[in-house]
Amino acid sequence: MTYDFVLLADYEQPEWVKDAVFYQIFPDRFCNGDESNDVRDGEYSRDGHPTIRMKDWEAPALTYQEGYCLDFYGGDLQGVKEKIPYLKELGVTAVYLNPIFIAPSVHKYDCLDYFHVDPHFGGDEALAELSAALHENGMKLILDISINHTGIDHKWFNRDGIWFDRSVGAYNDPNSPERGYYFFGENNSYLGWLGVDTLPTLNYTSQALREVIYRAEDSVLKKWLKPPYSIDGWRFDVANIMGRKDELQLSHELWPEIRRNIKEVDPQAYILAEEWGDCASYLQGSEWDSPMNYYGCGRVIRQFLGSPDLFMARNPLLKNIPYKMTAQDVKNRVMEHLAKMPYALQQNQFNLFDSHDVSRLHNDPRVHPEEYRGAVIFQFLLPGAASIYYGDEAGIDGVLDTNEGCRYPMPWSKDFKSSEAYRLNHTMAHMKHHHEALRSGGMKFLYAQGHVVAIARFWGEEVFVGILSTEDEDVTIRLPLGAVGASIPKREIFGKTLDFAPLDETSIQLTVKAHQSYLIECQMR
Repeated sequence: MTYDFVLLADYEQPEWVKDAVFYQIFPDRFCNGDESNDVRDGEYSRDGHPTIRMKDWEAPALTYQEGYCLDFYGGDLQGVKEKIPYLKELGVTAVYLNPIFIAPSVHKYDCLDYFHVDPHFGGDEALAELSAALHENGMKLILDISINHTGIDHKWFNRDGIWFDRSVGAYNDPNSPERGYYFFGENNSYLGWLGVDTLPTLNYTSQALREVIYRAEDSVLKKWLKPPYSIDGWRFDVANIMGRKDELQLSHELWPEIRRNIKEVDPQAYILAEEWGDCASYLQGSEWDSPMNYYGCGRVIRQFLGSPDLFMARNPLLKNIPYKMTAQDVKNRVMEHLAKMPYALQQNQFNLFDSHDVSRLHNDPRVHPEEYRGAVIFQFLLPGAASIYYGDEAGIDGVLDTNEGCRYPMPWSKDFKSSEAYRLNHTMAHMKHHHEALRSGGMKFLYAQGHVVAIARFWGEEVFVGILSTEDEDVTIRLPLGAVGASIPKREIFGKTLDFAPLDETSIQLTVKAHQSYLIECQMR
């Protein structure tokens, strides 16, 4: 059924997304613009562990066992605002911030209060100022939120009475208005997300909860969409499991409601959802605008380059089983993902391969540097938006085996603007802005055999072809450029020499060097 042709007569597409280059920021690790609001050593404790003020911005992030997600570098919203000129120069047109609401941890998915920005990030006023500054510079802003669960110390739950008086909250007062916001059982037991007792799950059988989260005019989701904050969309954490508990399956009831309420405030607001697998049922026009596109981009390209699949890497029994995707695998997965959704949603796809949840691809020693170039090219050639995870353009350090390994501080002291990584991302971002083919053009796989893949984007007189080889030897391929209206290559964008010869009126023979990637602008027929 998901492969059926669908006409969406009333779909409200966030039209700006297909043109966007996103930059994802983990706020504490990006830039410290105001040292006066930094978390202090021992300012508070969580689970018996005190906060740690990292004195050296260049120091590697602590592992969970060392810092318990309480190692703070001092990044804040003022720091993001100060770096807007840098982001504009890079080619960024939209900023995605990981959670910024009041919470004790570095990652802030353990929210204490949805209605206020953490004072260590500058508070509500800093968000209003950042949003205004971004919009003045022609840039969009989306925020990250988990409305599937709260932190154990959220004022609605308040188990331990650390931040709020024990007289309030669902855990300590069975008669509290918020008791119905959560799943409680006998002896005050409660449901935690994935069994984590510090992240109690929200219960959407509660109509009062629905009001406060998204229905009411002063609800959580609507507040931040309205002035003076005027954000341009939401990224929803663990969106695919929200409203699910055993036989209680409210997900496809909730998301159309949430969508309608968001679009009432801003029809152009972007609804971006976390999901790592096939989620076509949410992408039919009445629920999400896009998932975090691991399934049709990130997991595909990473595994093609020899990095373990993101699902398998989390399983101790599977993570060491080697399997390198073939080019045909890549083509099949990408086309399977896109074919299940209407075209307007294809244009919304949030294409990424790095994020706060996965190790950085360039830190994987199994990945050839030239193949990494191909991963970036591939990402920018897919329909939809491209997302740069902060620091990828700077060759930021990191390790593979912990979440903290992809959350190192931005290396501002390095001269990374002269690096290949910066040039690569800068070039691709600006090409997307200057060429309609990379924003609205058609897309076609021209070659997918062995471990060589070629993908074309085309519009009017523009044709661009990206080629990526993970072969150990040179391979000569037949490239049917005529299929997209082109004749022969005009130039390789990064200045590489092309070894090709015309075969007939519609195709060329091209020698693809081992482990190399190319981005070719073609002449029209």
